[in-house]
Amino acid sequence: MSAAPSGRGRGKGSRTPAPKGGARGGPSPKGREAKTAWMKAKDAKAGRGTGAGGASRSPVNDRGRGPGGRDVPLRRGPRHEGLGGDQVEGRQAVRELLSAGRRPVATLLMAEGMDSAEILDDIEALATKRRVKVEYVSRKRIDAAARTDGSQGVVALARPIQDTPLEDLCQPTKRGRLPFLLVLDGITDPHNLGAVLRSAECAGVTGIVLPRHRSAHLSPTVAKVAAGAIEYLPMALVAGIPTAIQQLSGLGVMTVGMVGEAPKPLYRLALGDQPVALVLGSEGSGLAALTRRRCDELAAIPQHGTLSSLNVATAGAIACFDVARQRTAAGN
Repeated sequence: MSAAPSGRGRGKGSRTPAPKGGARGGPSPKGREAKTAWMKAKDAKAGRGTGAGGASRSPVNDRGRGPGGRDVPLRRGPRHEGLGGDQVEGRQAVRELLSAGRRPVATLLMAEGMDSAEILDDIEALATKRRVKVEYVSRKRIDAAARTDGSQGVVALARPIQDTPLEDLCQPTKRGRLPFLLVLDGITDPHNLGAVLRSAECAGVTGIVLPRHRSAHLSPTVAKVAAGAIEYLPMALVAGIPTAIQQLSGLGVMTVGMVGEAPKPLYRLALGDQPVALVLGSEGSGLAALTRRRCDELAAIPQHGTLSSLNVATAGAIACFDVARQRTAAGN
């Protein structure tokens, strides 16, 4: 695979050479026997294998037994070491990644033979400006690298999003805007999280608070659905939402929990002239009990139909834009 200097679709993929060591590329029978003996000795030394109760421990690698006794890779669970965001897919999301220029981009993969489009020209021009290596590869290679259903022929590999200390989110922005935060208490669906982030950025939210565990983070799906919003929203990663809400209140930020059955409508709260944090709960159970108790106010979005609740992404958009309306009226 080589990087074409310009002109979409002129790059060529590289071929992988055939493996050595026999017709099927594997070790000889004697080599396999020696390797098996070595692995058994290693396992015995480490205390692996069948214990006194007859139950065997998990193997040291990530492989299990599939149909017919064949080795098959096991899926790892999600990792929550950071916010993520290292793989960005989709034309709009990648364009905003390059346009924002807030984090290094290591590689940009673009599918060969795509029809001409203005947004693709923008992406190539921005990549040139940022000195980002562009690799033109086959659609098959793009599909293999992509982790979403629709990469639109564009995949970027970048430095992960760095989290921001919670205290920093509680300070006025460089433009003097009062803090307007969105606290997300356990949204696990990446499509919902992406949609919430997109609405939040458009409404002028100045920061996001996410829990470290039991929450979706910035996966490729979230980045694509957010359509570039992750490049502009500072985010704090906290150990627990109730503790974070308590800290926000101590730092002078009014916390408002969105609860469907709350007697007070959101529209009756004066939120335009003070630091505020809206708190949204998970898709199924809403706000946790302790989270509710820690909020300064509980508010609802009035509903006039038959259904009992709104989707969390829709509720978040409505709530964010009502706060935006109040802030605009107050000159903030």
